[in-house]
Amino acid sequence: MDRVITGEDSWLIQYNPETKHQSLEWRSEGSSRPKKTRMSKLEVKYMIVCFFDSVGVVHKECVPAGQAVNQYYYTEILERPRERVTRVGRNIAQNWIHHQDNEPAQAALSVAHFLTSKCITVTPQPPYSPDLAPCYLFLFQKVKSAVKGHHFESTENIQTALDVIPQSAFQECYKLWQHRWKRCVQAQRVCSEGDHIVDDE
Repeated sequence: MDRVITGEDSWLIQYNPETKHQSLEWRSEGSSRPKKTRMSKLEVKYMIVCFFDSVGVVHKECVPAGQAVNQYYYTEILERPRERVTRVGRNIAQNWIHHQDNEPAQAALSVAHFLTSKCITVTPQPPYSPDLAPCYLFLFQKVKSAVKGHHFESTENIQTALDVIPQSAFQECYKLWQHRWKRCVQAQRVCSEGDHIVDDE
């Protein structure tokens, strides 16, 4: 697990109002209701791409406005975390394993060729299984919760939400991820054994 680097992209809004729970207030009986900010259709959105491992963030960047994250752009992005791992001299620089989702841009043949040419092993991601993708079950969920109620003037400001996540949180995420993988392996083994019994009968 210490060799695995996972990555994904997600939309973040320049201003995202607080959740109902975050905006709860103590008020006396008969007092006026608190004012709520409504979402505007003109809100600026940023697409952020982030790669991390059990130690912390390896690489993060905001996608330029109007740029689609297709297979060609995703291949360009993949080069940057690869260079980062090599530059900082991490122990996994020569044998790290890449984990990604099954989105069309990531599953494209050109992306597979790039990873193969760089001798980067890819760990499979089961289809329709966001609970097995750390970016969904941990990172973006944590970041979006932290930025609610805050207004960001630039992409640099919004990326700071990633810098305050402690290393212990990434380590705990990987422990949970490994636990979920084990449960899936056990469930598959049970299904296989069950199918074998049915065939024998």
